[in-house]
Amino acid sequence: MTMHRLIWSGSACLALLLAGCGGNSNTRAPAEMEIALLGLNDFHGNLEPPGLAISTSNQAGQKLAVPAGGAAYLASAIAERRAAHPHIAVVTAGDMVGASPMVSSLFLDEPTVETFNLMGVDFSATGNHEYDQGAQELLRLQNGGCEKFTSKEPCQISKPFKGAQFPFLAANTLRSDGSSLLQSSGLKFFEQDGARIGVGFIGMTLKATPHMVRPSGVAGLTFADEAATANALIPALRAQGADVIVVLIHEGGYAASSGLQDDSCAGLSGDILPILDRLSTEVDVVISGHTHQAYLCDYQRVNPAKPFLLTSAGKYGTVLTEVLLKVDTGTRKVTGKSAQQIIVQGEPISAGSTAIPLQPDFPVFAADSAVKQLVSRYQNAVAPLSAKPSGMLAAAATRQLSATGESVLGRIVADSVLHATREPASGGAQLAFMNSGGVRADLIPTADTGVVTYGQLYSVQPFGNTLVVMTYTGAQLHRLLEQQFASGSNTVATPRILQVTEGFRYEFDLSQPQGQRIRNMRLNGEPIQAAQTYRVGLQSYLGSGGDNFSVFTEGVDVTGGMLDLDALVDYIRDQSRGQAMPLPTADRIVRVR
Repeated sequence: MTMHRLIWSGSACLALLLAGCGGNSNTRAPAEMEIALLGLNDFHGNLEPPGLAISTSNQAGQKLAVPAGGAAYLASAIAERRAAHPHIAVVTAGDMVGASPMVSSLFLDEPTVETFNLMGVDFSATGNHEYDQGAQELLRLQNGGCEKFTSKEPCQISKPFKGAQFPFLAANTLRSDGSSLLQSSGLKFFEQDGARIGVGFIGMTLKATPHMVRPSGVAGLTFADEAATANALIPALRAQGADVIVVLIHEGGYAASSGLQDDSCAGLSGDILPILDRLSTEVDVVISGHTHQAYLCDYQRVNPAKPFLLTSAGKYGTVLTEVLLKVDTGTRKVTGKSAQQIIVQGEPISAGSTAIPLQPDFPVFAADSAVKQLVSRYQNAVAPLSAKPSGMLAAAATRQLSATGESVLGRIVADSVLHATREPASGGAQLAFMNSGGVRADLIPTADTGVVTYGQLYSVQPFGNTLVVMTYTGAQLHRLLEQQFASGSNTVATPRILQVTEGFRYEFDLSQPQGQRIRNMRLNGEPIQAAQTYRVGLQSYLGSGGDNFSVFTEGVDVTGGMLDLDALVDYIRDQSRGQAMPLPTADRIVRVR
């Protein structure tokens, strides 16, 4: 079995080498304990193989695509590494659940929690998607029970649902009294030859979480600064016996890496950098997430004052990061660190015209029987509904964004909102908006018939948002479109472009100052008038100010509607009666500069 390993060691390695060259044959090198950490992030309930391949190179330098993912294979990979290391912890950096495929989401992600119980996860940081269904539902996932907090029914299969057998860590998610919503940190101890080493874990989500979920779901909670939170918890962990400090954080970066195992940190960027630069030097490892990237980084190469290791394992359980720490049991200090990315290869990809075989140059994991049985139980429960044909498409509709921030599938979803809310009895919407981040999967029809299934549509819209129609003035429409470039984490550098419906057009010019970037708004060819009112359809997530669009909360004359998924199903069906629905490929937004 081919494995790749990168090793970074401190000055203690040189000291050990010199000690071995001395003339005293009785001199003994200090005892070392090796501790392994297995990290993953952004699993998003992908119990079934997600149909993704990891691009990498074998030892001969040949570029390969390696099929990856699937909970049963991930469990097997974890079990294999657990057998190889007597001292090990399995941890996640958030978004274990939320925005999940139907086999998990339809059951409120209970099957994912149960799967992670079987995998023996030790600690799981909360990510922004853990809050998708609100804080009370997150507490139910932790503690178990069948109390209903959402539109979906809990405990449909597991009666009762017992909850996570590992702690969710939410150090910077604070109640009004300043206490953490969930456990802030945790400790795991390892013993060897009479020595006992403690590893402390601090878990948290990104500070911007309340801008990424329904405000009502996190009402009464605050999300504190990530670095300040972690630094403040370290003394208490030390007092409890932590010799090693690990931060599990649902925030991440991007690296211009030359390969999956590259640790150079080349081109590292992203919102995690200012957090890392303020973290205590007592931190040994940072396991990150959120950006769905796979990277390894000896962060001392970026900031010489911060000698910790930074990792991320991509998304959907396709990659597992293995970190090895060497700890001097005398000084109780970390003397060496290594890391590798393990591709979770279990079965080939075969979908339509896409066929990617197994790659024998990389480990191939057998399916874990217990996890496979659990997933099959939920697959069987959902299969009849998931496989139901729900329309036809002329070609694949993807989430790939154009230069103006639009996507073909984003246009389709926005049009489905308008289709469901246009009639006077449904709210009388004249236009509609959709947030790009709410479109969660591509729509790939079958190659021979062009059919898309209910399960596929469910994967596109898994959140269970309701539709609403509200009234806004033209001036308010201008202000909310300006918020795409200047509101919270929405900036010119990192804009959030709303998907818009057929008939609505506008231009934007990023060379203009804030408040003057949007121009020439038109509805069905007519200019939008500042004082005139317009009926706007949108999902409840945006209506409550999600994604930093606070202007949406100013809407009046609210009319409620159906679930967003039901609207998409109806729209695809109605647009493809007897023939494949053509794709909306024409731009609706124009970028001037």
